Amino acid sequence: MAKRLLDRGFNPPTIYFPLIVEEAMMIEPIETESKETLDRFIASMIEIAREVEEDPEKVKGAPCTTYLGRLDEATAARKPDLRWRAGS
Repeated sequence: MAKRLLDRGFNPPTIYFPLIVEEAMMIEPIETESKETLDRFIASMIEIAREVEEDPEKVKGAPCTTYLGRLDEATAARKPDLRWRAGS
């Protein structure tokens, strides 16, 4: 869900999965977020939950609209490329 939020213009929040409540997710927005931003975030979460039911592959493949797609985290950890190259 956090990566799907990137497609909706949100920075992915820090997410914590409480171990004492099954299937729970706790998201802590910063105190300076406006009510409008929080309302848009809630609407996005509801829409993403609908997408999970109707098209789970779309959510699993997120992000879809960002400059870079899903990274291969295993390869990035084993073979980090720490050089910056113009145009890449």
